Amino acid sequence: MNKLQADSWHDLSAEAAAQKLATDPVIGLSEAEAAARLLQHGENRLPVPPGKSALRRFAEQLIQPLVLVLILAGSVTAVLGEWVDTGVILGVVLVNAVIGYVQEGKAEAALAALARTLASETMILREGSKRRLGAHVLVPGDVVLLAAGDRVPADLRLIESHGLKAMEASLTGESTAVHKMPEPLPVDTSLADRRNMAYAGTMVVSGQGAGLVAATGRGTETGRISQLIADVPDLQTPLTRKMAAFSNLLLLVIGGLALLTFAVGLLRGEAAIDMFMAAVALAVGAIPEGLPAAVTITLAIGVSRMAKRRAIIRKLPAVEALGSTTVICSDKTGTLTENQMTVREVWAGGERHEVSGSGYAPEGQVGNSGDYSNHPAAIAGALRETLLAGVLCNDAALSHRGKHWEIVGDPTEGALLVVARKAGLDESTLLTVFPRLDVLPFDSAAQYMATAHDVEGQHLVYAKGALERILPRCTDMLDVTGALVPLDTGAIERHAQAMAERGFRVLAFARGSNTAGSTLSHEALSGKCFSFLGLVGMIDPPRPRAIAAVKACHAAGIKVKMITGDHAVTALAIARQMGIVAASDDVAVLSGSDLAQMDDAQFVAAANTTAVFARVEPEQKLRLVRALQQSGEVVAMTGDGVNDAPALKQADIGVAMGLGGTDVAREAAAMVLTDDNFASIEAAVEEGRGVYDNLVKFITWTLPTNFGEGLVILAAILAGATLPITPLQILWINMTTAVLLGLMLSFEPVEKGLMRRPPRPPAAPILDRPLIARIVLVSVLLLAGAYGLFLLELQQGHSLAEARTVAVNVFVVVETFYLFNCRSLTRSFIAVGLFSNPWVWVGSGIMLGLQLLLTYLPAMNRIFGTAPIGWTEWAAILLVGWGASLVVGIEKRFRLFQAAARPDDKIQP
Repeated sequence: MNKLQADSWHDLSAEAAAQKLATDPVIGLSEAEAAARLLQHGENRLPVPPGKSALRRFAEQLIQPLVLVLILAGSVTAVLGEWVDTGVILGVVLVNAVIGYVQEGKAEAALAALARTLASETMILREGSKRRLGAHVLVPGDVVLLAAGDRVPADLRLIESHGLKAMEASLTGESTAVHKMPEPLPVDTSLADRRNMAYAGTMVVSGQGAGLVAATGRGTETGRISQLIADVPDLQTPLTRKMAAFSNLLLLVIGGLALLTFAVGLLRGEAAIDMFMAAVALAVGAIPEGLPAAVTITLAIGVSRMAKRRAIIRKLPAVEALGSTTVICSDKTGTLTENQMTVREVWAGGERHEVSGSGYAPEGQVGNSGDYSNHPAAIAGALRETLLAGVLCNDAALSHRGKHWEIVGDPTEGALLVVARKAGLDESTLLTVFPRLDVLPFDSAAQYMATAHDVEGQHLVYAKGALERILPRCTDMLDVTGALVPLDTGAIERHAQAMAERGFRVLAFARGSNTAGSTLSHEALSGKCFSFLGLVGMIDPPRPRAIAAVKACHAAGIKVKMITGDHAVTALAIARQMGIVAASDDVAVLSGSDLAQMDDAQFVAAANTTAVFARVEPEQKLRLVRALQQSGEVVAMTGDGVNDAPALKQADIGVAMGLGGTDVAREAAAMVLTDDNFASIEAAVEEGRGVYDNLVKFITWTLPTNFGEGLVILAAILAGATLPITPLQILWINMTTAVLLGLMLSFEPVEKGLMRRPPRPPAAPILDRPLIARIVLVSVLLLAGAYGLFLLELQQGHSLAEARTVAVNVFVVVETFYLFNCRSLTRSFIAVGLFSNPWVWVGSGIMLGLQLLLTYLPAMNRIFGTAPIGWTEWAAILLVGWGASLVVGIEKRFRLFQAAARPDDKIQP
């Protein structure tokens, strides 16, 4: 970015800005000068760095620690000529890699989406002539002409404004259209309050204006945000961090056991090659080959479940990250609220009227305070005149497209049309009956708008605007019946103040006679020439389901914080309605300017103790997320605007809006809500917790098999005996049971009471001490059962193949019984429902069928070194399986008794 584009412009006068840019606001740049500046500054585009190649994404699937050990084991068996073993091992590796590659999908496209927010064409002034050119050729110093409906093509220092209003919610979080003016502002004015600037990517909703291009491409505010996105690293989710630590620990344990096996064998005088193969067998047995695939598939199942609850997952680990969330930082506009300005209250004729319904749909009614559902107000007198003024003094339009109502123009004016429709006043009919004669557009200095109309032969003027500009021009007011009465200034100001304290945007309305004919001017309306009609209070209302969702998050121990670019009073009012802060609490709201004055320590403290942040800029949102993460929180960030994108990417789980959100936000996020409703986040958190529970269940189920296999081999080496199971048989056990038994746990439904648990501590390991103790217990039971029956078979004169077949079947049968134990880690599987997960029955049936084929099919006997066994052996095998399940059930019950005796101890399901 060049120095010119890095400078501030809002504190300069229009003349000084033109002089600094070396341009003429009347005729614009010459074509030659524009071409020279285009070479100097480059095109008005945002650069998009290349994403990862398909080959690189596939290669990244192969560098996980557990997968690397399998590749090493496969390479060793290939060198030794064990081609069947090599094929099976490398096949497992390939399957894992393909699953991970497919699920990861395409790479981040945030910057490409951001580039699309720039306008394609724009009207500019060059060499004194108006020209429509592609926005990409704009250069600093160009004069851009703006009109309603235009997307601002670059950052502009405005030099003219005729009722110009722009929607900047996607950039600043401001929920209403911003009135623009050319006058200079103080140098420390925040981004959201720079009314003499128009920013790239925002929309003009009404009026006309002109501005000087001050920055293009990367030099714009949008470009600055694109750099923030690029600078944010791809974070590991809690699951990926824990799985990496877990994998490294497993490798240390497995490597230690393999070295111990090799060393003990050599000391006993065994051949080095035999001991090396035994060590390989132990390593292959102890590595949970199915774990990477199980994690991926369990997450994929979670993706499918979340999609049914209106949450689309773009990045697979985000499924579990939701379940780990301790703090949700939510944008206000469009996430917690409807992003549709709605009139909630009308004060006219000394009476207060509440308005039902939300959004732009004209559904609801105007009623008397507190009982509008049963007693609609009579639309007459001051109330009717106030609503009529809101329709006539208005440039917006209300339209119905498909199932949705839309506003064309200023959302504030659109809300006035909607409330009039609720009262039975149609704008088309009214404008036909009372035609407009003249208009005085809203002026940021005057802070009001006025229109003249022919009303039954009279020339009447209707005005709307800020109370402090309308009230001084009034001499009297209308009462309930429409009669003129003395002006009650105190009552009007009290009700306006009460509305403002509830976060409403307040507009005042007045009516007068136009003695100057049909022409309007500020001079003609400067005196006391109006009768006061009433006040209208409007707000971007909270989503009803979001209020319940905030309550559910609090019950689940999840903190909810609001981070918005809107005004502090509005933010606090919505936060109280949402239940983010208690209505009775004296809550401090921190603004962006407050945050800017803090050092790092103060900032971190404020991030943790404050629930509502207002007038916050994009960098500050990003910094707040980082401060919370620095404090050990797992942060979910929601948002819909360009200004939210950097924080969405930084968060452990970024959540964007699918309907009203920008492409930039959606591409930066890990999850997209298809209904733009905060309530869907709460549902997704529940599913995320369920996914994590199922992963823990799988790990708790699979590790005893792996450790049991390793212990059996180690015991045989220590005893100087033949291996009870071969490496190929180990792979058969591990892969078939992982797919047919373990993965069935991925389909376990969410357990009851899941959202009444507090969040998991971010630093907590995947397995706690009780689960580790259970894994050790089952591993020892497998060692005793498999090795014991193996030795018994040999003592009874059975062949080595028969003895090994018994040992293999002990592992599979114990795993099958233990699978039902793992359906709940704290309760009996009967308590969660015998058939609530039918897949465990299906998988168990298929698995036992395969074991029969392994035992009795000659081809399988030849490949895997097995042999048929008798009914006596099967009875012993089933007795071992049932006994192991009984022991685990007793252990569960014992821990429940312990928890009941110590209620402060938490046992996580």
